Amino acid sequence: MREIIQLVTQRRVVLVDITPQVESVVQRSGIQNGLVSVYAQGATAAIMIQENWDDSVQTDVVNLLAKMIPRGVWLHDAQDGNGDSHLKSGLVGPSETIPLIDGKLGLSTWQNVFFCEFDGPRNDRRLVCTIIGND
Repeated sequence: MREIIQLVTQRRVVLVDITPQVESVVQRSGIQNGLVSVYAQGATAAIMIQENWDDSVQTDVVNLLAKMIPRGVWLHDAQDGNGDSHLKSGLVGPSETIPLIDGKLGLSTWQNVFFCEFDGPRNDRRLVCTIIGND
């Protein structure tokens, strides 16, 4: 089963908790056991599983990536000013795979799924959510 999740982002760089949207796709699928793949379409976005307790970890991720990959110093910036966005996306990666256990995401208590926006704001971000069942 496959479904597209659409997002609107409000800032240039932000981590957006998409766990509820992924859980909704899982519920609609009716699949109980298998794998859930979440894939970010676009060369300046990524998917990350991270702590959900508060937003300090997400802020730390954004700040770390800004220090590691600063804005405005890359060859690609000559084309459209988002060289850092491409590098951050490539470093984090476009997808995550999560086990589906008894109809629920196999995340721990403190884990959620985050969409990483590195070149926003955007009006139409798309994530491909694919569920493969072994029931």
